[in-house]
Formats: sequence, C-alpha cells, structure tokens
Amino acid sequence: MESRLVTAGPYRATKLWNEVTKYFRAGMPLRKHRQRFRKHGNCFSAVEAVDWLHELLRNNRNFGPEVSRQQTVQLLRKFLKNHVIEDIKGRWGSENLDDNNDLFRFPSTSPVKTLQRRSLLKENTENIPKEEGSLFKLPHFSRRTPKKHELLDTLENIENTKSEIMEEDKENLHRKKISQEDIEEIWRNIILIHLQTILGLPSLEEVLHSAQVIPQYVMYNMSNTSKHGVVVLQNKSEDLPHWVLSAMKCLAYWPRSNDMSQPTYIGFERDVFRTVADYFLNLPEPLLTFEYYELFVNILDLLRPHLERVAIEALQICCLLLPPPNRRKLQLLMRMISRISQNVDMPRLHDAMGTRSLMIQTFSRCVLCCAEEVDLDELLATRLVSFLMDHQQDIFKVPTYLQVAVQDHIESLKTAQFQYPGEEISAILPTYSYCKRITPQEFDEQKFSTSQAAVAELLENIIRDKSLSLKDKKKKLKRFQKEYPLIYQNRFPTTESEAILFENKPTIKQPMLSLKKPKFRSVRY
Repeated sequence: MESRLVTAGPYRATKLWNEVTKYFRAGMPLRKHRQRFRKHGNCFSAVEAVDWLHELLRNNRNFGPEVSRQQTVQLLRKFLKNHVIEDIKGRWGSENLDDNNDLFRFPSTSPVKTLQRRSLLKENTENIPKEEGSLFKLPHFSRRTPKKHELLDTLENIENTKSEIMEEDKENLHRKKISQEDIEEIWRNIILIHLQTILGLPSLEEVLHSAQVIPQYVMYNMSNTSKHGVVVLQNKSEDLPHWVLSAMKCLAYWPRSNDMSQPTYIGFERDVFRTVADYFLNLPEPLLTFEYYELFVNILDLLRPHLERVAIEALQICCLLLPPPNRRKLQLLMRMISRISQNVDMPRLHDAMGTRSLMIQTFSRCVLCCAEEVDLDELLATRLVSFLMDHQQDIFKVPTYLQVAVQDHIESLKTAQFQYPGEEISAILPTYSYCKRITPQEFDEQKFSTSQAAVAELLENIIRDKSLSLKDKKKKLKRFQKEYPLIYQNRFPTTESEAILFENKPTIKQPMLSLKKPKFRSVRY
C-alpha cells in the first residue's frame, strides 16, 4: 500500500482520540480513595473509569451502544500506555490496567496527538490524469465559461463564415464524439459531486481523490447483479471458495439448509461458523480496503437517528467504489450475519456472548481496518459494521438515480455539441446544486462553533445526570467552570440561576399515625 494512504488513514481516528481523551479528562469524577491504609486524593479506580467511559462511548454518535465493556478496558489500557492516565504512583507505559479497584490519576499534562494534514497523491502526481486533456471536468476544475459578449462574437463569426467552415465543423463533431473514456469521466464527476453533497464537506480532498474513483468498478457493480441484487463475478477465481459459500449458506438458512447431507452432531454449527470466520479473518486486507478507510470513517458522523437515510445513501455510493470481488464478499457476509442475528432457532455460538455481539466482534476488523494500528480502530469498525448489518438490504440496493443523472448529462452534452459545434463544451451539470464555497475564516468559525456545541452538550449531560450525588455534581461543575468559563457563564449567567440547580426542597413526610380529635355529641335533645 502506498505511503500516501498510510498517512491519510489515521487522521480521522486521531481527531476522535483527542475528542475522547478531552471528554474523559473533563468529565471523569475524581475523589478520595483509601488503599493500603493510605488516603489518595483526586484519583479514581479502574472500575469507576470503565463504568464512566463505557457509558460515554455508548452514548457517543461515533461509537454507539455496541461498544462492549472489554473494549472500554482495552481503550483505557491505551490511555495508560500513551500517558493519558497514570497509576497512583505515577507509573505508566509498561503498566497494566484491569477492571478492578486499582487507583489511577491524571498526569499534570495530557498528550494530545498532532493532526497531520494529509496531501493525497502528492507523491505520485505523475499517475493523475491531466485535466487539460479531458473533456469532462468537475465545475471547479473546468475552463472559464465564456462571457456573454464573447459568445455572441463567436456566433456572429460562425454565421458570417458558415459556408467556409462547415466541413471543419463536421470534423470537430466527429473528433469530439463522446467516447467510453468521456462516459467514465462523467461517472467519476457525478459520484464525487453526490458524495461531497451528502457528506457536507467543503472539499473531498482529505477523504477521497478523484483518481480513487474507478468508474469501471461502479458500472460493473451496478449492472452485473443477480435477482437478489448480489454482484455476479465473471472471473470465478475471484469469488469465495465453494466450501466457504456452502458454510455461509448453511448458517444463513439454519436449520432449513438445502444441503441435507450435512452432519448434525452437537456443536456442528459452531464448527461451521469457525470455518467462515477463519476465512474472512485471514484475508490480506479488509473488505472495505485500506484505500477507502478514511472515507468510510467519515460516514460515522452520519450514523445518528435523524440522519439515518442520509447515511444509507452515502454508504450506497461508497460501496459502489469497491472492487467487485470485495463488494460481493461484503454483501454476502452482511446478509449472513444479519440472518444469523435474527434467527431465534440458531443455537448459541458462544458460551459467554450473545449472537449479535459475536457477529459484530468477530467480523468488524475484517470489514474496516487501517493500514496502521489506530487506537480507536476497533470501536470505529464495530460502529460501522453494526449499521451495515442492520441496513444491509437498503445499502446494497443499486441507486438508479445515478444512472439517470449520467444519461441526462450525456444527452445535454450531445445537444450542446450540436448547437455549438465550434465551441469547447465544459462539463457543468445544470441540474445539480453545489455546496457554497466559504472562506478559510468561515470554515474555522464553523469548526469552532461545532466544538463549542459539543462541550456545551457535555455540560448539559452533567446537569441531567441523576446518578451523580449532589457533592460529585458540584465538583464536576466547578471543574468544568475552570476549564470552560465562557460556556459555563452562558449556561449560568447569574448566581441565582446556578443556585436553582442545587436548591434542596425539603420533603414533608406523611405522619405514620393520624390522630383525629374526637367528636363530642351533645346529650341534650
């Protein structure tokens, strides 16, 4: 794998690492602990850290409820290795962390990893097709559109010398006939435009380069499918081995497999599952490939309930970019684990883990993984595979609107060439709207406001946390006020508004015995 992809991969995960460590340091409760007849202040036990961080990750949109407690322990071990935390004696790096009552604390300074800006394909620019030789270009790369008076002058000259250049115009039409290469360039541009719009990015430079969009893969994945929508490979040597397909089919249709010759001894289904898992875990690279790691990780921002349809549309397009053998394997794998997870007749495949969790934990790293080891790799892959499994039917549908967009654009180019045979036609797509270009200052302001909103959300979570005692809540809010005084002041502009939060309303208990005054009746008539 080229070095440019290796350096591009960890960028998104590094941002998430810095975000998680910031939230952990700002929100993790610190208190006094006693250990071996000694008191230690401003520290926390390992089990407390696991509880708090596990809840944070489960409620974070980038990870979700599929995060296990064991994964949280592994992340805390990486915190200890990278000196985000240290044990109560100040040791870190070679120390270990378990889900127990050992004490840890924060060092005086927290290492924040540097975000290395990526420059995709700069080391191999000679492999990028030259823009000057291409007829169809993205709008911001296309040649300058002729001004109105220039166009009128050109038309007037053509009218005056029509009889002299008629033959030349015919030669130009023949020379500029839309070729297969032109059609592929149209596919590439429309894919990039749709992705940039869906992801809401000012530019795709940091996640995907135009040379990484291979139109042949897209067209093949859209046109060569079975009646179930699965890619059909012409080269059978690139397909899954027959024994793997048989094992996957056996698990997907358990116990109603068409192959009735299979033995039915106790534990047979576990052996079959282990066979499938071993094949996928031994693939040379993940199914989403190292090349598209950054692209799929960026889609994690869309995996929220109100953006579910947007995320599905983004994954529809991104999965079309995969080589056809990878798309077929990924689609069959997602269909299998989805059916296994929903099959109530399937025996337990693991003694200590549920079927759904087992599917996600087993296959997450063979679906998404970075070429370099990234601290949050496993959690990111778990989040994405969970979404792929739940929405696999919609994600692997062929988006026909792309075909319509390409065909419409080809027809518009043919019409323009016929009307203006002497003009060079640029590939401006009039039927699409594009993201508004913003200045670097505006981008920085939007980025700052987004981070401020995330910190303000953390403050609201602390306020609403009913599991915290009044004393712990005051400590966390005091610490938050010290770290983010402006956000705290916006939330509590006056001391009265802050006092309302901690107002103790006495509860009046009902008396255990209600004594009523006796009523005396008069003896007089």
